Amino acid sequence: MSMTSSQRNHLRDLRKKVAREAALLLYISQEKEFKQAKEKAAKALGLKVLPTNSEVAEELDLIAEEYEGGERWSRLVRMRREALEIMEMLASFHPKLIGSVWRGTITKNSDIDIVIFSQSRETILETLREKGLKILGVETTPSAKDGSGEAFHIFTELSSGDRVELVVRKQEDIDRKERCDIYGDLKRGLTIEQLRNILEKDPLRRFVPKR
Repeated sequence: MSMTSSQRNHLRDLRKKVAREAALLLYISQEKEFKQAKEKAAKALGLKVLPTNSEVAEELDLIAEEYEGGERWSRLVRMRREALEIMEMLASFHPKLIGSVWRGTITKNSDIDIVIFSQSRETILETLREKGLKILGVETTPSAKDGSGEAFHIFTELSSGDRVELVVRKQEDIDRKERCDIYGDLKRGLTIEQLRNILEKDPLRRFVPKR
């Protein structure tokens, strides 16, 4: 039996309610993963409906806008400029800006996410040290579900206080297409030239698929 218009609207309202609560949990850093945030939010509200990740992301974006206002956009431009500087340092490793700084959906908790490609982790670390970047830590994650191999993560901090996560993948992954588990689209990111062009022509441009 198909739902009536009234039932669909009611379900949509419930999903939005859970999405808002889940987004708030993410915003105040009570949860770090969308899945856990949605489940905790639904349980807290006594509801059995779960929104999509993109619905939660939309609410998270609205919360950041409400709490951070115009300062958020000046910070986005700064972070994109910082990303460009780092990418230019690592130009030989085919860097791409990904994550919320690419999307244009940053919150107060966002860092700069850049993926690079190299067979040598030590070469990357040595280059960062030579450039005077402060390395906070490293971490290795196992192969992903999409078939890409394990990744080496390097965490750094800039003089502005902004943090950077460099994701080092093997060179054979450079042309691999990866789908975003939040928005469902391809994680295209921005190359050095693309990011430079964005900063010159439209520094606040967003890369979020339309619903």
